[in-house]
Amino acid sequence: EVQLVESGGGLVQPGGSLRLSCAASGFTFDDYTMSWVRQAPGKGLEWVSTISWNSGRTYYAESMKGRFTISRDNAKKLLYLQMNSLRSEDTAVYYCAKVIDTGLYDYWGQGTQVTVSS
Repeated sequence: EVQLVESGGGLVQPGGSLRLSCAASGFTFDDYTMSWVRQAPGKGLEWVSTISWNSGRTYYAESMKGRFTISRDNAKKLLYLQMNSLRSEDTAVYYCAKVIDTGLYDYWGQGTQVTVSS
């Protein structure tokens, strides 16, 4: 059974940092590209970042470039998202997702809430 379990969310002040983690199980983690997506209150899903199976390629949505860093540890089956210089508009539930094609995902985690507020 595929499982993706996010953690690391919380309340942070504007300008602060958080590191999200996603623990994967039930599939061969290092065979797959992985992504982070988010959903802000009252809005649709928004793609955040993607990392290739071997970390050789990373991609970011424009508003996250320079602030967020995606990484992975294939030995530990963990996906990470380091978020710096957080803004109120980054408030959302963040999900890790297993990629089956560009923009297509077959499994998601339960999400972790990130709230950026003073």
